[in-house]
Amino acid sequence: MTLIREFAPAKINLYLHVTGRKDNGYHELDSLVAFASIGDEIALRPKKGFLFETTGRYADALSKDEQGNENIAVKAARALAASVGKDFAAHIVLVKNLPVASGIGGGSSDAAATLRALAKHWGLFSEDPRLAAAAARHGQDITVCLSTNPVYMIADGIEPAPPLPKASIVLVNPGAPLSTPDVFKAFRESGAPFSPPRKLEKAPQTLDEMIAALKERSNDLYEPAKSVLPCVAEVMASLEASPSCLLARMSGSGATCFGLYPDETAAKSVASQIRAVRPHWWVETGTLNG
Repeated sequence: MTLIREFAPAKINLYLHVTGRKDNGYHELDSLVAFASIGDEIALRPKKGFLFETTGRYADALSKDEQGNENIAVKAARALAASVGKDFAAHIVLVKNLPVASGIGGGSSDAAATLRALAKHWGLFSEDPRLAAAAARHGQDITVCLSTNPVYMIADGIEPAPPLPKASIVLVNPGAPLSTPDVFKAFRESGAPFSPPRKLEKAPQTLDEMIAALKERSNDLYEPAKSVLPCVAEVMASLEASPSCLLARMSGSGATCFGLYPDETAAKSVASQIRAVRPHWWVETGTLNG
C-alpha cells in the first residue's frame, strides 16, 4: 500500500493581459505563469473503494459542492480513470494550505497534482496524452499546472516559457475570497481596452532582467479587482512599501498579491513585518521556481 505524495504549488501570474473576448463570453488572456514553493499537498494511497478527504488550514473554506465527489480534483481523476480503463479505487487526502478563491490556482493545482499522483500509481508516463486530455476536460488552468514549469497562456493555447531566474517571493491574501466572474464583470463594465499579447522578447538571464521585463507589463484585472474588493489595494500597498521589494503585483483575478525579493532574508523580514501589522492576513514566503 504505497503512499504517493504530490505537491500542488501556487500558480503565479507574473503578468496578465486581457486580449479579447470570445463568442461564448469568456475572455482571452496573455499571461506568463510560474510556480511557487508554497502550496497544497496531495497524498494518495491505493485502497478498495474511494475516499476523498480535506484537511489543513483552509479545508473548511471549501464549500460542500467542492467536497468529495464534486471536487475538481476528483472530477479530473475520474476522467483519467475512465480514459485509461482503470478502477478508481484510492484514498486521497488534500492538505489545503492555500486560501480558496484567491487567484493562485489552488483548485487547479490540486487537480493537476492528483492526476500526477494517479499517473505514478498506474505507471503512466508524464507525457501520456490521456493525462493532458483529462486535465483539459476541466479547464485550461489544470493543464497549465500539470508540469509546474513556466508557461505562457495565450488565448486558448499554452506554450512553454523559457526558464526564469529564481526569486524569493512573499504571497499575501487579505483573508477574503474574490469571485473571478465578478472581477471579469467589473473589467467589462469599466470599458477598459483590450491589451495586445506581450510575450517576453527574450529569456531573462538575470533577476534584474526579468524584473525589468515584468515592469513593462501589468495585470489588467487589478483595477477591476480593487473595485470589487477594495482591501486588495491595501495588500498591494503593504508590498510596494516594503524594503527591497523588486516588484509587487496581484496574481490572477486576486485577491492574493505577491512581492519579489532578491533573497530569502529580505522576504522573511517583510513577511514578519506584514504579519505583525495584519495578523488576520495570510502571509507566506518561498521561492519562485523558474
